[in-house]
Amino acid sequence: MTVTGGTTGAPPTQLLADGDVPVDISRVPAREAAERELSDPMYHQNDPSLLQRGLDRFWEWLDGLFGAASEATPGGTIGLVVIVLAVIALVAALWWRLGTPQRTPGTAGDSLFADGPRTARDHRSAAARHASAGRWNEAVQERMRAIVRSLEERTLLDPRPGRTADEAAAEAGRSLPSHADDLRLAARAFDDVTYGGRTADEAAYRRVEQLDTALERTRPTLDTTSTGAPA
Repeated sequence: MTVTGGTTGAPPTQLLADGDVPVDISRVPAREAAERELSDPMYHQNDPSLLQRGLDRFWEWLDGLFGAASEATPGGTIGLVVIVLAVIALVAALWWRLGTPQRTPGTAGDSLFADGPRTARDHRSAAARHASAGRWNEAVQERMRAIVRSLEERTLLDPRPGRTADEAAAEAGRSLPSHADDLRLAARAFDDVTYGGRTADEAAYRRVEQLDTALERTRPTLDTTSTGAPA
């Protein structure tokens, strides 16, 4: 089908039908017929995807942004490069001076134990020293570590590197259900002073200390769901 165009006031568009016989058709139906023809998916198989079009627009915007910056910067492109290098050098100097950002405050990472393995007695002794000096944050941390290490020594928890205070409290609460709530509170106190930027006081430490003492006197309850027998 051949369409011959025209302008306003021009004679009707002529189409060549089968047998090359001219057929007169007005401009609007001809345009609509052409639009229907071009809307066929076969004409758009190689069109760029929506993502590709978005990336193209982004790179065009970025190129325009750098172009405008280079024109506004003294020295043009060279001046822009010098400024960028100066900013990179400043960031590197600050990074070298201040070091890698750390989680504050606290002496431990995500793991409950920040250093090498120590016994529950070692952690209790460290907690007592911190408490005597009025360092309640460190005292709470060491007493919570003493609780978890003691449970590991009693085989109520399996020793596992990387365990968090919350995980230890949840696992221990299953075999010591009468202390499950207190274990969660002690783990929360540990997290508050280690990661949350809060400050513990003597009362907070004494609660964790009392829990440690109570757990030492408590016999575990077997998990009847897994064993099928009562404790």
